[in-house]
Amino acid sequence: MSTGKTGNRYDEDFKRTLVNLYQSGGKSQAALCKEYGVSITALGRWIKQYSTVETDDGEILTAKQVKELQKRNAQLEELMILKKANCHLHATFEQRLDAVHKLRFQHDIKILCKVLGVNRSTYYKHYNSEPANRTKENQKIAKLILQIYADYNKRLGAYKITYVLQRDYGIHISVGRVYRLMRTLQLPRMSTDKPYRNYRHKDNGDCPDHLHQDFNQKAPNIVWASDFTYIKVSGKWYYLCIVMDLFSRKVISWNISGKPDVKLVMNAFKKAYSKRNCPSGLMFHSDQGSQYTAFSFKQLLDSLNVVQSFSKKGYPFDNACCECFFKYLKKEETNRRTYHSLQELQLSVFKYIEGYYNSRRPHSSLGMLTPNEKEELFWNQA
Repeated sequence: MSTGKTGNRYDEDFKRTLVNLYQSGGKSQAALCKEYGVSITALGRWIKQYSTVETDDGEILTAKQVKELQKRNAQLEELMILKKANCHLHATFEQRLDAVHKLRFQHDIKILCKVLGVNRSTYYKHYNSEPANRTKENQKIAKLILQIYADYNKRLGAYKITYVLQRDYGIHISVGRVYRLMRTLQLPRMSTDKPYRNYRHKDNGDCPDHLHQDFNQKAPNIVWASDFTYIKVSGKWYYLCIVMDLFSRKVISWNISGKPDVKLVMNAFKKAYSKRNCPSGLMFHSDQGSQYTAFSFKQLLDSLNVVQSFSKKGYPFDNACCECFFKYLKKEETNRRTYHSLQELQLSVFKYIEGYYNSRRPHSSLGMLTPNEKEELFWNQA
């Protein structure tokens, strides 16, 4: 036993022997302290430190060894938490809060908060407190946005969803707020393509332009515009021709054919003329394609006293309304599908034009009205 005043006064063997004497049951702690000159506090500490514990596999461990094992296990658990949480050195506070919440059933909340540097009170307040009124309102609006987005078959962007919220639900909020909520819902925004502007055109005296890009007409059945586009079905091209009333941007009639000939255009026009009860004083505008400049088609228009107008050659802006319709038809419908038969294409175009474009799609040029609503409003005021 060391008697110096520096270092440990009692060595390990002395401590263990004294603990063994106490555990043998021969003497009390007070008697041992008096006999060997140690304090009762020191003896009690040694008893806790050197008491043995038998593990399940028969190994004998002291209390000190058990404490070291517990410390080591705690360190291993902390390392495991850091690995599971996947939080790097510069993780945000929100990321650490989410990690605590994610691992709450695997580890003790107290340990998780300690390892990830989060106050327990902050964690409980964040996940158990009543959400703010603004948060509740955003959750309600986000649910409606998701419903509108699905109802319109993923075709509407932030501007038109803002209008539908105002029109159908009486919710007046900014476009920016709708866009932010759409971004949190991870809804893709509708992209737009920048037009190519380097067009060359020459005026042709045989095909005059009477419209001069005056697309906003004052009444239905004054100016109709027409154009056609091509859509692939199982490796074969089919051609869609439309006739549009520029007053309401409504597609009055449409026709699909396997050949881009004059019959395609004539059938579309005849269908529109019949639907509109043979209007008088009508102007028909199109590009200078061979189908529209064909003698048989010109003869048909002349027989009905319809004035024919043409866009300048190679200048699609003169027929921008039809070009715009085909752009959105392809972006919102046909480019998102693969067609295996003509019947599938016809059904798809029917659903888009009759079930969506004319009746449900808001148009910014019409004050966010649909083509059907625009015409209905006109005839009710007439």
